[in-house]
Amino acid sequence: MEIYRAHVLVCKGTGCVASGSEPIFETFQKEIQKKGLDKEVKVIQTGCLGLCELGPNILIYPEGSYYCQVKAEDVPEIVEEHLLKGRVVQRLLYKEPDSKERYRSLMDIDFYKRQKRIALRNCGVINPEVIEEYIANDGYAALAKVLTEMTPQEVIDEVKKSGLRGRGGGGFPTGMKWQFAANAQGDIKYVVCNADEGDPGAFMDRSILEGDPHSVLEAMTIAGYAIGASEGYIYVRAEYPIAVKRLEIAIEQARDHGLLGKNILGTDFSFDIFLRLGSGAFVCGEETALLASIEGRRGEPRPRPPFPANKGLWGKPTIINNVETYANIPEIILKGADWFSKIGSEKSKGTKVFAVGGKINHTGLVEIPMGTTLREVIFDIGGGIPNNKKFKAVQTGGPSGGCIPAELLDMPIEYDTLIQAGSMMGSGGMIVMDEDTCMVDIAKFFLTFTQEESCGKCPPCRIGTKRMLEILERITNGEGREGDIELLENLAKSIKASALCGLGQTAPNPVLSTLRYFRDEYEAHIRDKKCPAGACKALIHYEIVPEKCKGCGVCTKVCPVQAISGEKRQPHVIDVDKCIKCNSCYDRCRFGAVVKI
Repeated sequence: MEIYRAHVLVCKGTGCVASGSEPIFETFQKEIQKKGLDKEVKVIQTGCLGLCELGPNILIYPEGSYYCQVKAEDVPEIVEEHLLKGRVVQRLLYKEPDSKERYRSLMDIDFYKRQKRIALRNCGVINPEVIEEYIANDGYAALAKVLTEMTPQEVIDEVKKSGLRGRGGGGFPTGMKWQFAANAQGDIKYVVCNADEGDPGAFMDRSILEGDPHSVLEAMTIAGYAIGASEGYIYVRAEYPIAVKRLEIAIEQARDHGLLGKNILGTDFSFDIFLRLGSGAFVCGEETALLASIEGRRGEPRPRPPFPANKGLWGKPTIINNVETYANIPEIILKGADWFSKIGSEKSKGTKVFAVGGKINHTGLVEIPMGTTLREVIFDIGGGIPNNKKFKAVQTGGPSGGCIPAELLDMPIEYDTLIQAGSMMGSGGMIVMDEDTCMVDIAKFFLTFTQEESCGKCPPCRIGTKRMLEILERITNGEGREGDIELLENLAKSIKASALCGLGQTAPNPVLSTLRYFRDEYEAHIRDKKCPAGACKALIHYEIVPEKCKGCGVCTKVCPVQAISGEKRQPHVIDVDKCIKCNSCYDRCRFGAVVKI
């Protein structure tokens, strides 16, 4: 085995690849060879490190130095100074926004040191395309333990005891689901992984598949042993090309090593996994629609019961869990249910991965113990709101979730508390909003998404969401009428009570939660014809405050329709009839002279 004095880890998750990590990886290899260091330093690709906003991200071991926002042209300096001369390149280290202090180590940053990584344990640590690196980190040890030391029922009992609940949104006890499938009568049974991650702003499952695909394969094989299945299917979005590629590599490697296929690890247990690519329909995240799509049929939900555990894929008993749920299984088997159940809260055990985005300083992947408060995630880990703006709300659960206001910031993140607040855990999207966000517009945004993604099978979802969207569009256009709020509430409650599947039943949640906490904004739109946040174009106009205007002329230059006039060094004026409300003058004025009214 070759031994290297230094390892350069280059993040090649989707976020960093989009920011240019591919040429950085290649440049590192060229520069290291040029300096004659190729026998001493090894460059390794990894999955997502988490701090996506600061990518491309680089880690150098053994020092553990963390470089962020690296460019290809920075690489020769890193190779020369750090790898050859042993001097850290200070300007590329992470800089704390408040203190301006530079941190050398990744684990010194609040974003990381406040997390607890279980599902993300190998992401950013190993090369996802090299099975030996996964094995070196206790990979497939859980599978070996299960096949040689445990009965199928003991495996199920351990998962039950752990308190693990589904991480895809529903929060159903995983062990109970496995027990139902194990007890079901059937000569053939199936294990399915739901990797159809369709929520806007969500990338948790994708990052796990890109950074640690073997954890999912190992967990599915364990599940197959537990329920008596011999085949598994991963339903993954075709829009995730990196995840698909690494899954294909991982499956082939696992087969070559005798970890998938016939007589796994020399036992009489056989299990194999196959990929199915989804075409991007949001409704296929619903389990019965997903199964229909795997079978080659139109992805539409069906009434339940029967549930998939009794009658699923091709009418056979089937368990369906999402990527993150599976990623926890090997650790539960290796470290024990007692260890896992001590993490988190009484009714929500373990950790949860969130994709934190929106109006927040540190966007990226966060894994925290259940019971952590929203305030800790948004302000302590996420670094708070940019530009000293006020926090207004946070959306959890994606289009199926709701908006949680500032007064509930100290609420613990748990399945039950989020539901009580009018939201839900969902798969783990978390979108932060500041004072400039219009809550009526946000409700319209999410409802637009769910209405477009409705499969159309049931009238409550197909027609009901369309009618709700029409009302919201009317309100944001300044045409709201008395009674619209009550009409929205009635429609929302009817859809929740009568829609066929979970996606339709939860579609009104963003509207109901914003009505619950931000009803005054709806009333201002309808009665006063004003948008308090200044976000709805139809309800605002721009003016220039003469006392503040210096007559610099910047606003006239950026206005695309020549709606601003005035003499040099004299107060300017906006022609409201010409103005298209593009916000250019507002954004570019250095003196705060342009105001929204």
